[in-house]
Amino acid sequence: MTFVKVVATAIAFAGSAQGFTHNSYLSSLSTKRSATIPDAPPQVLTPAPPGGLKAVCTTPTKHDVYTGRDPERVKVFDTTLRDGEQSPGCTMTAEEKMQVARQLARLQVDVIEAGFPFASPGDFDAVQRIANEVGNYENPPIICGLARATKLDIETCAKAVSGAKFPRIHTFIATSDIHMEHKLRKTREEVIEITREMVGLARSLCEDVEFSAEDALRSDHEFLYQVYSVAIEAGATTLNVPDTVGYTTPAEFMELIEGMRRNVVGIEKCTISVHGHDDLGMAVANFMAAIEGGARQVECTINGIGERAGNAALEEIVMALHVRKSFYNRRFGREELDDRALTNINTREIFKSSRLVSTMTGMLVQPNKAIVGGNAFAHESGIHQDGVLKNRATYEIMDAELVGIVDNDNLVLGKHSGRAAFRSRLTDLGYTLGDDELQRSFARFKELADKKKEISSADLESIVNDEIQFVSEDRFMLDEMQVICGASTTPTATVTIADTTTNQIITKAATGTGPVDAAYAAVHQVVGSCMDDVELLEYSVGSVTAGIDALGEVTVRVQDKQTKRVFFGRSSNNDILTASTQAYLSAINRALSSRGNEGRMHPQSEQKR
Repeated sequence: MTFVKVVATAIAFAGSAQGFTHNSYLSSLSTKRSATIPDAPPQVLTPAPPGGLKAVCTTPTKHDVYTGRDPERVKVFDTTLRDGEQSPGCTMTAEEKMQVARQLARLQVDVIEAGFPFASPGDFDAVQRIANEVGNYENPPIICGLARATKLDIETCAKAVSGAKFPRIHTFIATSDIHMEHKLRKTREEVIEITREMVGLARSLCEDVEFSAEDALRSDHEFLYQVYSVAIEAGATTLNVPDTVGYTTPAEFMELIEGMRRNVVGIEKCTISVHGHDDLGMAVANFMAAIEGGARQVECTINGIGERAGNAALEEIVMALHVRKSFYNRRFGREELDDRALTNINTREIFKSSRLVSTMTGMLVQPNKAIVGGNAFAHESGIHQDGVLKNRATYEIMDAELVGIVDNDNLVLGKHSGRAAFRSRLTDLGYTLGDDELQRSFARFKELADKKKEISSADLESIVNDEIQFVSEDRFMLDEMQVICGASTTPTATVTIADTTTNQIITKAATGTGPVDAAYAAVHQVVGSCMDDVELLEYSVGSVTAGIDALGEVTVRVQDKQTKRVFFGRSSNNDILTASTQAYLSAINRALSSRGNEGRMHPQSEQKR
């Protein structure tokens, strides 16, 4: 079968009478899950390339057929809500996770790794909620949960994701000698048997199973091939190759992927996936090399957030494949000028996704960040400016609008704007709010509109994000504050705070080295009885928009000395001192609420059986 015939066969299946409609699928949801999704078409393989490499599998999956996605594409597996959230201080509330998950669906990622369900009851509930809502959209992503290779982990994960149309269990075990010896305390033989048993268990509970060999890039290759072969035999449908500590180089990653295609039994029936961290600054380059080697799924995060130096950045991988499509087409067996997209991502949702994740996690995007940074499409050099004015292609390799950066707002909002216009703009910005959140956001909007002539999209985003982060169980709420400071005056702050637990209104005053320090000292006098061991780690302030009447936006990070965990808080206000105090209280409230959740487990903690 020629390559052209392979493509024609896959496309013909997706649109033929042998496929299935949304209605026929939905009508069967109440029956046993194994019967709800029709069988995928017979396996379709590209011709085997030279050099003993087995073909890359291009068989359309049931998800591909149902959503009409190209089976030859690079699948985008987003782990912002799992690995990204593991970055210190990036813990999100359930509602914040829902907002991000909805946006990831609009971005059209293929897989959302919604979390680690066994970590805590809160994590389980968040994954289950995402599966039940986002996993049942008309054009749904696969909803995936992470599970260590243990029976209870896998069973818990299966239950959490079961409500999605297309659920996936992602299970893993370490395969490098250093991990097996010092973390698992298992022999190679034991790891192989655990892989066989636990992948088999996962497959008995869920049709779509992904298996990862943790620290694969530092594992012995021959042993790794053996483990992956056993995983396929036990039922894995995707094999993930993690560069867990960001150690490898592009050439090494490509070599390992090609080695798997030569030596792993049954590899031609599985999607090869890659996961990697940016400890040496090469994560995206490593992924691009792995794609050339035959990987067809990339595990990444918005803005590259994640543990230590972060993960490979989704936006950079996607735009590299888009801008350099003619180069990568040849690696897919396509003609150089073939115009078919190499991913399913809606690139115009990239910038919006970046802003949302930055706000929800408190992780600011550096100005020189590729694709989404504030300076990504800015030019200051006179020579560059002259060239761009004559033809933007002289110094820009992509259009800013392609990633969703739009300068003008078609609908101007002001103090006379009503609720309908406000809701319409929020919908355009990608926000889905409940009635309470909408009411609070609209009230904040009206308050700001009395102070600003026009309200920008950035202002609205900041207001709405404040209200999304509001938790009704927050103990301490700022009621009033007054600050006195000047060139020859000792900064003094007076704060009035409502304690919702004791129903008391408490007023305290304090001095400090500056107005913010004085305000924080006064806050400590109020919360000190229950939160006296919190340390401010980071304080940053910026303006949401330009102009003298711009909203000020403050982000803080604090560490709870009792739990050793880091929490962030953010707030926006025309008064930067009010924003500073509200952000600090937000972080303290997060720390307080987490004290009942100290048992939240990290997926890479020691596995006990």
